[in-house]
Amino acid sequence: MVEVRVPGVFAGRFRLSGVVLRAAVQSYKRSFHSSSLYRWRYGGPAPERLLIAPPDVRTADPTIASELIDGTFVFAGEVVDAPNYSPFEVIPPTLAWGREINGFSWLRHLKATDNPAARQVARELVEDWIEIHGRWDDLAWEHDVTSTRILAWLAQSPLILQGSDHEFYSTFLKSLNRQVRYLRRIVNELPPGMPRLKASIALAAATLSMSGQKRYSRTSARRLDEELNAQILPDGGHISRSPAVIIDILTDLLPLRQAFTARGLEPTKAIMTAIDRMMPMLRFFRHGDGAFAHFNGMGGTKSDLIATLLAYDDARGKPVLQAKHTGYSRMEAGSTILIADTGGTPPMRLSEKAHAGTLSFEFSSGRQRIITNCGAPSAHLADWHQMTRSTAAHSTLGLNDTSSARFLTDSSAEKWLGPVVISGPEDVRSTIYENERGHELVMSHDGYAALFGLVHERTLILEQDGKSLFGVDTLSGRPIEGYDEFAIRFHIHPGVSANMTSSGESVFLSLPNGDAWEFEATPGVDIALEESIYMSETFGHRRSEQIVIYGNAGKMNSVTWSFVQSGSARSRPLSEVDLEEAMRLEEENYAAEPHFVDEPEPDDDAESDDEVVGKDA
Repeated sequence: MVEVRVPGVFAGRFRLSGVVLRAAVQSYKRSFHSSSLYRWRYGGPAPERLLIAPPDVRTADPTIASELIDGTFVFAGEVVDAPNYSPFEVIPPTLAWGREINGFSWLRHLKATDNPAARQVARELVEDWIEIHGRWDDLAWEHDVTSTRILAWLAQSPLILQGSDHEFYSTFLKSLNRQVRYLRRIVNELPPGMPRLKASIALAAATLSMSGQKRYSRTSARRLDEELNAQILPDGGHISRSPAVIIDILTDLLPLRQAFTARGLEPTKAIMTAIDRMMPMLRFFRHGDGAFAHFNGMGGTKSDLIATLLAYDDARGKPVLQAKHTGYSRMEAGSTILIADTGGTPPMRLSEKAHAGTLSFEFSSGRQRIITNCGAPSAHLADWHQMTRSTAAHSTLGLNDTSSARFLTDSSAEKWLGPVVISGPEDVRSTIYENERGHELVMSHDGYAALFGLVHERTLILEQDGKSLFGVDTLSGRPIEGYDEFAIRFHIHPGVSANMTSSGESVFLSLPNGDAWEFEATPGVDIALEESIYMSETFGHRRSEQIVIYGNAGKMNSVTWSFVQSGSARSRPLSEVDLEEAMRLEEENYAAEPHFVDEPEPDDDAESDDEVVGKDA
C-alpha cells in the first residue's frame, strides 16, 4: 500500500473544526435570542409614523399582480391557490416557496397596478401575516427572510397604508418595529457575508424611514460601513467572488442611498465608494446580449433589473481587463467578448455557492453566447446545485473525474456551515499580454497539485479582429500512471447548433443570426460531442451540448484548440512556434516559485480523508 501525501490535511481539519465551532456558537446565540424566553424583549413602543418610503428598483409585473389578487401564489416553481383563505395558513410546499411568500418582495407587483383592489389585497395579506406569524414562526423569521420583509414593507408602505385606518397603521408599525428590534439583536451573530450585509442594509433603511430612531442612526451607519469595507473588494467584486451578489447588493444599496438624500443626509463614504466600485463590475460580467457570465453561483440574468441598475451608473466607463482582487479576466476584440475565472476559492464561510471552475471561460460573439458554463439553478431546483458546482460543469480542464475544489459533505459539519468549499486552488496566477496578434491571457492553478502532482496551465489568445480564439491547455509536472486522464470541456450555449464534421476532427457551430464558428484541436486527440445542461432562472434548465477533448497526460500533456469564425479571413492555425512562445510566456510568468514540491502517489484508501470532511463534486 502506498501512502498519499496531501499537504495540510491535519491543518485543514483543525481549521475546519475552528470554523464549525464559531458557526455553532453563533447559531446557538441566535437560537437563544429567538426563543420564547427572550422574544418578549422585541415588543415595546412603536414609532409614531413612517418618514419616508425607500424606492424599490426591482421591476414589477402586473400579470403577477392579477394572480395575487385572484388568490394564486406562484413562487419558486410552486403554485398555491388560496382564493378563500390566507396563504399564510398553508403549509409551504417547499422551503423556497415559504421564504418567498414570507419575504413580501412580491408586493411590488401589486404596486404596479396602482388600483384599490391591489391596495386592499396588499393590506389584507400584511394583516394576515401579522396575525398568523407576527409573534413568531421559524421559517417566517429566518434572518434573510426578515431582512427582505423589512425592506419590502418599507418600500411598499404607501401601497399598504394608503386608505388604512389608524388601528391598522399602528399595528403595522408595531410589527415592523418588532422585526427591526429582533434583527438588531442578532445581526452580529449572523453568518459573515451577504446575510450580515443585507441585515445591515435593512437596519439602516429602517433607521432612516421610521420616526424616533435617532439614537440608532450612528450605530446602524457604522455597522453598514464596516460590512461594506470588509466585503466589497477594491475592484468592485464581492469577497464571495459571486457576480450574483453584486446585483443583490446594488439592488438594496441604491435605494438606501436615495433614502439618505430624501432625509437630507449625506450617504456615508463607504456607501458611495462601494457603489462606485461595483457599478463597473456590472459591465465587466456582461456578454454582448446583456447576460451575466455564469461563475460562482450566477444563473440566469434578469436583464430588466440589470438595465435599471445601470441607469444609476453616471460614469458609464468601460470595464477593466482584469479584476485581480476578485479573480476574473476579460478580453474584447471586435464583437467578441471572453470572460475567464482566474481566482481561487473564497473564504470558507463565504463559499457556500462557490464553484470549482478555476480557469473556466465563456465567450460570445455579438449578442450570441457561444461557450458558457452550466450556471447555477434556481432555489427550487436544489438537487442540481452540487452538480453545477463541479469542475465538469465548467468550460475548463478536469483531471481524473475530480473537481479542482473539494466540497464539505460531512453531515455534522455541513449542519453548521452548509456545503462550503474546504479546499481548492491556492496558487492561481494570470496575466494579460497585448501583442501584434491580439490579447493573450496566460493563467494557471494548482488545484490538482496536492492529489495528482499536476498543475493546469491555460493560454487563451483572442485575435485583434475577434474572429479567432486559440487555446493551449497544459498539465505540467510528472503524471502518475493511472491517475492522468483529463477531459477539456466546452459547454455550448443552447441557442447554438453543434455538429461534428464527417472527419470527426472538428465541430461546426451554427449561431441563430447565421454566423458560424468551427472548433478544431490538436490532430489526433479524441474529440466528442456530448449532452450538457444549461441552467437559467428565467427558462429553467435547458438541454445543451458540450465539446469534450479526452486525453492522457502521460502521453500528451498539452493540447491546442481553436474557435474560428467561418467565412472570415481565417487566421493561420496555432503552430508549433506559437505553442513554444505561449509556453515561454508561461514559464516566465510562473517561474518565480514552484507550484508543488512532492510527488504524491495515489492510494486506494485516499478516499477516507474525503469521507471525514468532504468529497469531490
